[in-house]
Amino acid sequence: MQTITKYLILFILSLNVHLITAQDSIPKPNSEEINKLKKAIQRVEIEEKEYLKAEVEAIDERLKNGEITQEEAQDLKMQMAKKRALNIENRTAILNNKIALLERNEKGYGEENDGVDYIRIGGNDEDMSWIYIGKKENDKKKYRKPDLRTTSDFVLAFGLNNAIIDGQSLDDSPYKIGGSRFFEMGWAWKTRVFKNTNFLRFKYGVSLHINGLKPNDNQYFVKNGNQTMLETFPQELRKSKLSITNLVFPAHFEFGPSKKIEKDNYFRYSTRNKFKIGIGGYAGFNIGTRQKLKYDLDGERIKDKQKRGFNTSDLVYGVSTYLAIGDTALYLKYDLSPIFKDQAVDQNNISIGVRFDMD
Repeated sequence: MQTITKYLILFILSLNVHLITAQDSIPKPNSEEINKLKKAIQRVEIEEKEYLKAEVEAIDERLKNGEITQEEAQDLKMQMAKKRALNIENRTAILNNKIALLERNEKGYGEENDGVDYIRIGGNDEDMSWIYIGKKENDKKKYRKPDLRTTSDFVLAFGLNNAIIDGQSLDDSPYKIGGSRFFEMGWAWKTRVFKNTNFLRFKYGVSLHINGLKPNDNQYFVKNGNQTMLETFPQELRKSKLSITNLVFPAHFEFGPSKKIEKDNYFRYSTRNKFKIGIGGYAGFNIGTRQKLKYDLDGERIKDKQKRGFNTSDLVYGVSTYLAIGDTALYLKYDLSPIFKDQAVDQNNISIGVRFDMD
């Protein structure tokens, strides 16, 4: 009997110590905490109405596309409205109960977003006390953003390159039609212009353009003062190529249909496997020009790389367009700025090829 009494006294003493410690660790309430809860109540109705609005718009879209009947659409709207009304009632009741709890007690019980207070007998993993007072992580479902208006893509393009010369047709170009090529690599962002339709998007980003020109008839580029011209090379050229590298900032308006994908708490628009057309342009500046020559001299193979500027335009700008199915497009771009500045006859770069916008 004495042994039982001794352990009972130890238990009561331990209980008192832990309760005192637990009480000291609970934060005291204040008006700021209660004000936060009252503001949270105001946000509840706004949030639930926004969710309901998005759900109704999704149902209307399904009705418009012929996926459901008018009667089914009305039933779905009633279900969504009842659900959101109950959500408002339940969430508001929880917040009001917390406010009442804080106003009624001298000791606080934590803030709305900190989790739920609880008391457990038997201790936690770190403290094997008889009574443990702590926080339980709030596992309330987090709502994802219902609408994502901006997405991004990696852009890759390549194809044939040449020049439009004043008073001369492309057939008479001094550059090899199949040997002159271009390459583009960059990153683009796409933002839906209108709130309730994805038919028009604004696409913008940054790209690296590398335009290559290979002259015909054993010719190469020569800089003569402020003029750049083609001359015949004294040896037989195995390769002659001028590469112009530009850093540009493209911008396009993109048109085309898309598919609306609806989930429980959000929706997205997808243009996967859809037809689209982009119309726009680009502007930027030249970051490097290089001529590469390969030839044989006295039985030795020579590789000559020249970085002399060649009077290429410092500022570049042009127009571009693409026709796409899904991620693959036919791509055309044309420099309104001349390839070489201060020339007697202007030459403007033109490129055609394929483009991939990979998200």
